[in-house]
Amino acid sequence: MLPDGERHKTLATFGTVIDRLIEARFHRDSCLVALGGGVIGDLTGYVAASYQRGVDFVQLPTTLLAQVDSSVGGKTAVNHPRAKNMIGAFHQPIAVLADTDTLRSLPPRELSAGLAEVIKYGIIVDAGFFAWLEEHIDELRNLDGAALTYAIRRSCEIKAAIVAEDEREHGRRALLNLGHTFGHALEAVGNYERWLHGEAVGIGIVLAARTSLALGWLGARDCERIERLLGRAGLPTRAERVGVDELLEHMRGDKKADRAGLKLVLIEALGRAVVTRAPAESTLRSVLAEQLA
Repeated sequence: MLPDGERHKTLATFGTVIDRLIEARFHRDSCLVALGGGVIGDLTGYVAASYQRGVDFVQLPTTLLAQVDSSVGGKTAVNHPRAKNMIGAFHQPIAVLADTDTLRSLPPRELSAGLAEVIKYGIIVDAGFFAWLEEHIDELRNLDGAALTYAIRRSCEIKAAIVAEDEREHGRRALLNLGHTFGHALEAVGNYERWLHGEAVGIGIVLAARTSLALGWLGARDCERIERLLGRAGLPTRAERVGVDELLEHMRGDKKADRAGLKLVLIEALGRAVVTRAPAESTLRSVLAEQLA
């Protein structure tokens, strides 16, 4: 049993798990099981990738966010005090088993956090799925079995197809980070306590949409549809009492950045996102000042 929350996804916790494996004489033919949400899955996966240079592991995700996103694709990591998921490895689980009945144990806030990742998939590649979510978001929040099964399956299909093209994120896989550059920075500003990951991503998606609108890419109506659906999912769409300078400083440490500078996932239209160089800082500052007030 490990403590809950992003603030515990650290090298210290990683070391504690490794200690237990060594003490119990786990061998290279061992198989670790990640039973829990995204934090447990990420941490267990990184332990599995590292212990004796790699052992098998199975994902048994129990939160919506983990079932539709973090358990699929083989990304494993722990956080660094200055940036999220900076220490990790690509290590695929040998199986992922998602049981929708576990979602009935979730507080509503946790369920909403998972919906941010579901909505993301519609925005980046599937406008039809986005429209379906607009029609069925209330059923999802009420834990309708058929709606949940379809949303989870479609989310996993989209992610699996993208990962199959670009497992190590040299190109198209970065689309899955829509809202995450802003969101990870918000999590760090909030000490990994103020917002759940999905809540920060939801705000980040709004910031990405607003930036896309400011560049003349995304239409005002589609920007409004994105914000409205996130709000109907029970997610925050603004972040108050956050300094623009502080957020930008954390964003500059994003994993997608390179020597040429920051990259963002922005939206050309519903169902079509792109990975691009960040716009002029003046544009970013204008968007952030409006949304973080």
